[in-house]
Amino acid sequence: MIDADGYRPNVGMIICNEKDEVFWARRIGETSWQFPQGGMLPHESPEEAMFRELKEEVGIDCVRIIGRTRDWLRYDLPHNYGRRRHRGRYRGQKQIWFLLRFCGDERQINVATTKPEFDDWRWVDYWMPVQEIIEFKRQVYQQALGELAPLLGKEMKPG
Repeated sequence: MIDADGYRPNVGMIICNEKDEVFWARRIGETSWQFPQGGMLPHESPEEAMFRELKEEVGIDCVRIIGRTRDWLRYDLPHNYGRRRHRGRYRGQKQIWFLLRFCGDERQINVATTKPEFDDWRWVDYWMPVQEIIEFKRQVYQQALGELAPLLGKEMKPG
């Protein structure tokens, strides 16, 4: 499902523990780390997609929604990232980001799901992902973390 502007609807999940550290996961077979994210099905609301993707990607179903971004945040994929298979129509992702509080036991976190996307995870400082994420996603991470930071009483980090 790609919109008229060439963006695929997607949800992103910033999962916080009780210390307000965030869940950071390594892509399977790669050295890159990211927040969980996933595409929306045509009939799904962003919230429904978020809960489905959270369970599918990291085995978590024990979260409380703290907040979400007001609107879609977009990033364009570089030309060498999968654009060819969509015959030039696909530009990138448009995402609604959710800030979530993990309410379970860490033993419930399972990145070895049926279709694993990650092979490791850890808790990191709230702002660290902005510096570590791949360049083409950096602005969206800064926007999402910045918009949601006040919900945790966090100061805005200069971008």
